[in-house]
Amino acid sequence: MKNPKNMPSRKPNRLKGFDYAEFGAYFITICVKDRTPLLGNIVLENDLESPQVSLSAYGKITEFYLKRIAGIDKYVIMPDHIHMILLKWDIPEKEPRGAMWASPPTKSSTTISQDIRSFKILVTKQIGFSIWQRSFYDRILRNDKEYEQVWDYIENNPLLWLEGKDHFYGMY
Repeated sequence: MKNPKNMPSRKPNRLKGFDYAEFGAYFITICVKDRTPLLGNIVLENDLESPQVSLSAYGKITEFYLKRIAGIDKYVIMPDHIHMILLKWDIPEKEPRGAMWASPPTKSSTTISQDIRSFKILVTKQIGFSIWQRSFYDRILRNDKEYEQVWDYIENNPLLWLEGKDHFYGMY
């Protein structure tokens, strides 16, 4: 099916009928266009078990704006993509990670798509051109077990990258 601009139509990649402004926890991945490693490098310092991401200038700009997205609970900026857990409601700081399902739910004033679009626009304006792939990947985290798995995956992603195992598609 073609759209008015003679471009192929894309299948929507959001869960049909789901309100992404509703309370919840989401695993989000944003990729650099063509998976070009513009955001930094993975470096090994003294501890071979704990590789770190050394951010490029683009990566530092990305981190500056990423930290301004309300509800970021955990993130990692990799050379060619970003992983994050985004919470669409407030959690008291004293709550242990994974305990958010006991918090009272409230609806956010923005959707995840609006949050990510704003983030990409701000980074693009600062850099001067877009480095982002169209859209983003999301997964609704439905319970503590999924939340903990994603938290650990994000935490270990630089090591997984070095081992060639950072394929988030195969997590579930």
